[in-house]
Amino acid sequence: MSRLAHHRALVTGAGAGIGRAIAIRLAAEGASVTVNDLDPASAEATAASIANEGGRATAAPGDVSSEADVAAMYAAAEAAYGPVTLAVNNAGIVTQVPLETMDAAAFDRMIAVHLRGCFLGCRRAIGPMLAAGSGVIVNIASQLGQIGGTELAHYSAAKAGIIGLTKSFAREVSARGVRVNAVAPGPINTDLVRAISQEWRDAKAAELPLKRFGEPEDVAATVAFLASDDARIYVGQTLGPNSGDVML
Repeated sequence: MSRLAHHRALVTGAGAGIGRAIAIRLAAEGASVTVNDLDPASAEATAASIANEGGRATAAPGDVSSEADVAAMYAAAEAAYGPVTLAVNNAGIVTQVPLETMDAAAFDRMIAVHLRGCFLGCRRAIGPMLAAGSGVIVNIASQLGQIGGTELAHYSAAKAGIIGLTKSFAREVSARGVRVNAVAPGPINTDLVRAISQEWRDAKAAELPLKRFGEPEDVAATVAFLASDDARIYVGQTLGPNSGDVML
């Protein structure tokens, strides 16, 4: 497949889970991919997996909440393939804490990784895209940013912020050739979700119309669509591969 052969992509948090699936799918569709992760070994492993399948990938580890690290990962991507034309802001963490016992440090770190990280990625990506008059940004939110989550107030707030940020960026830059959209997955079978209690996961699955969680590849397919010319009139949208958890 070569639907995305024109893209030079950077995917954050791509060492595992949804990010890894996204990086692999984009490469399979022809994109050159820079793989970011906080853990250098995980970033290298994803890049190596893509290369082993004949794709083009390089690793660029770093913390998405750090301006210096974001600058460095984009510099690495540009050195390898040229200006980034497809930025996927996916990096994230999750912890499960009741609101009444949540400390400020836990809240601040969640906001820093998800919302600040997304902002820094968008801001760094947008300049070269606007100069070229084209580009695509896809921000990974969550259905919990739309409906909230028990013992996940900090995570839900961060993801809601990403949805608002996406809409604002889209209004600012769409007329200048850059499409910005979000993907809000429902529960997906990843290590992050498996870190949440079995009780929570069982209860959540029972609520879903499909009665099952999705797979990382389901999210990756949505991102690949938004990155493609098939999505040329999608701007400021939030697509929901969520097993029916949110219906809009």
